[in-house]
Amino acid sequence: MGEGKRLPPFYRGISAAGYATKILRNVCAVFLDLPLASPANFTANFTANSPATMPITLVTGPSRSGKSEWAEHLARSRSCPVVYVATAQRRADDAEWQARIAQHQQRRPPDWNAIEEPLELAALLATAALGECWLVDALGTWLANLLEQDEDTWQSTVAGLLAVLRASPAEIILVAEETGWGVVPAYPLGRRFRDRLGSLTRRIGAIAQSVYLVTGGYALDLAKLGTRLPEGTG
Repeated sequence: MGEGKRLPPFYRGISAAGYATKILRNVCAVFLDLPLASPANFTANFTANSPATMPITLVTGPSRSGKSEWAEHLARSRSCPVVYVATAQRRADDAEWQARIAQHQQRRPPDWNAIEEPLELAALLATAALGECWLVDALGTWLANLLEQDEDTWQSTVAGLLAVLRASPAEIILVAEETGWGVVPAYPLGRRFRDRLGSLTRRIGAIAQSVYLVTGGYALDLAKLGTRLPEGTG
């Protein structure tokens, strides 16, 4: 299973886990006698619906849950160079925010390559190389930096990020904040932030190999413990 590829939606019915090996077409043709699309169409659909080339890990959780610490633990466990991407913008007039940034900096190993990128996340991740592990902390702060984008522009931004994640030769760990479990925000901008972040984490979760929810002092891999939602719902 570890070497398989996720089936396009129109072939998923033949595999309970939704995975296919490189010899899927031959297996289907010989043993299942199923009508398949032409090789060209099969390849096009496979590419459009496949998860990432290399593992994507999504770590999500509420404030002060330890999600960043868990993501850092995962990155430290990898036997490859780590690139840490901080999406927060520095605020010289906010001492508490500066203290949060300093706390993150102090936890990071000195050999990690740290990059601050509050806006052009997809363009930066496109430079990731094979044999590297990239840790992005966090999606919520990146989204907040782009919150003024209109809906069409934002959807284009998300599509660009997803395309880079799918094609990346590096392992990528992304941290996201959970903000949608409470009351509906009273202001339109707050509702936009909550809705966009919820949709973004869901779309990344759909192509991730591991999706951790960190809360109450525990990290739960929802990809192993949960059931993936059907495509097209929500």
